[in-house]
Amino acid sequence: MENCLFCKIAGGQIPARKVHEDDEILAFHDINPARPVHLLVIPRRHITSLATATEADVPVLGRMLAIANRLASEQGSPDGFRVIINTGRIGHQEVQHLHAHVVGGPEPVGPMLKRI
Repeated sequence: MENCLFCKIAGGQIPARKVHEDDEILAFHDINPARPVHLLVIPRRHITSLATATEADVPVLGRMLAIANRLASEQGSPDGFRVIINTGRIGHQEVQHLHAHVVGGPEPVGPMLKRI
């Protein structure tokens, strides 16, 4: 996608602090971290969101989660972490390229959602 921020990062047009890259997956530090460990794991191929993912995307989605596990430990969250995939307007997806936030650190992340 021509104007997609994450496609530009994956294509090397915009710099990022990368922690993993291969032919299918790129992982890098979030530019505005919410936790001591805050990484983004993206497929290199543009997938808009989980809402548009298909059965053909299952292998790359599985690899994203497996890589998230390894990177969380390597980057300073060996005792656990949280993976967040925001989807669409209700899920507050800000960049329209599927991405998983991997958040953690030395202290617990806290409640998953505000209680209503």
